Amino acid sequence: MALPEFIEIVPLENPAPAKITVPGSKSITNRALVLAALAEGEIILKGALWSEDTQVMTEALLRLGFSIKVEPDPQEFCNRTITVCGGGGQIPKSGTESNPLELFVGNAGTAARFLAAVVCLGQGVFRLSGVPRMHERPQTALFKALRELGYRIEPEHDNERLPVRIYGSGQHASRCQVSVADSSQFASALLLAARAGRWQVEVTGQNEDESPYVVMTERMIDIFPSRGEFQIEPDASSGSYFWGAGWLARSSSFGVSPGGPDLPVVVDHWPNSGWQIDADFPKFLPLPAVISRNGQLGDSIMTAIVLAAEAGAARVQGSPDASAIQFRDLGRLRVQECERVMALKTELTKCGARVVEQGDTLFITPTGLHGAEIDTYSDHRMAMCFAALGLRIAGIKIKNPACVKKTFPNFFQKLSAPAPQGLGAEIWEVRAGKRLRKLRGADLFAD
Repeated sequence: MALPEFIEIVPLENPAPAKITVPGSKSITNRALVLAALAEGEIILKGALWSEDTQVMTEALLRLGFSIKVEPDPQEFCNRTITVCGGGGQIPKSGTESNPLELFVGNAGTAARFLAAVVCLGQGVFRLSGVPRMHERPQTALFKALRELGYRIEPEHDNERLPVRIYGSGQHASRCQVSVADSSQFASALLLAARAGRWQVEVTGQNEDESPYVVMTERMIDIFPSRGEFQIEPDASSGSYFWGAGWLARSSSFGVSPGGPDLPVVVDHWPNSGWQIDADFPKFLPLPAVISRNGQLGDSIMTAIVLAAEAGAARVQGSPDASAIQFRDLGRLRVQECERVMALKTELTKCGARVVEQGDTLFITPTGLHGAEIDTYSDHRMAMCFAALGLRIAGIKIKNPACVKKTFPNFFQKLSAPAPQGLGAEIWEVRAGKRLRKLRGADLFAD
């Protein structure tokens, strides 16, 4: 039984100190799955995230003929130990022009982009498709680069997007350029497969907004083993909701000093490799007057935006006069799981926030908020951001909370579990008027 369609988060009255663990990084897991499939020997991935996005990638690699074994991780319910037998750059299975090998990528951008490059190494025809939103997301720069490398790429519609047929023809010792203007995943896709394909990839249009993810890819390629074990670190973006919840608790009237040295909530095993840009999230608490997605925060900037709507002026570093907090360079958020700039503005405004949009900047003036019914747009990060806000603001009701399964299936389980492993939050099924309790796995059930 899955989560109900409509839930309400009850604010924490007396938050207890908590030490939370979060599942593995989605970005690292999907990169590691590709590198393991293209490696020469058997690779064991430890701490791999097991969510919709990584399952989509695993299932696609299985359809391509790779041998993969998935085992539970006793330390974290939503992690797995995944053993992959690498094909040394070969793709075991493919389709034909009349019967292409079908790969469904859901709304997983990493799977859609990474697999588009990987299947070029095969010998045959492949068809990639996803959910309607995935068919709206940009692919032009990647398709252009793959054609430069000598591969035949045929979108089914005249829009350079999915669905697409890709005609694999093995190694092509050639070079290409790829722009990261729309997404760093284009460059990462090509770099992950470059060694096996004998490609030379030149990344252009690089900017601070996207380069951290390209750097992550390059560092992983440099250290990834040809056989043996690879440890995946916890997901920093997923950890931001708990750091944010702890900061809201400390900044409230719960008797915890806003200037105190410790947050009541910490995320255990916090990554320090430097690979994940969002590992810097705790450094942005208290919130500065200006935050940019260009080299400061990645997806966790959404968490900061929601926090800013509730932050009192005295707690906003550099804004003693309650002037608006600026969130700049948000253009990439518009072409992800939903149009996130619009979604954040719309849902925060429902809660009474003062939000002004100018270009790709949001100006948020801290105000007193109230509850509202929150549309998630089937976007996991919208659901988790507003759930964190609901720990402080009464009446936050979230539609389609199950969308968190995209990257953090047991998010609400951790929210409701008693401290110190969870936050001890009450979660209610709105329509039935019943409190949800954890019974098993990642699901919550009504009493």
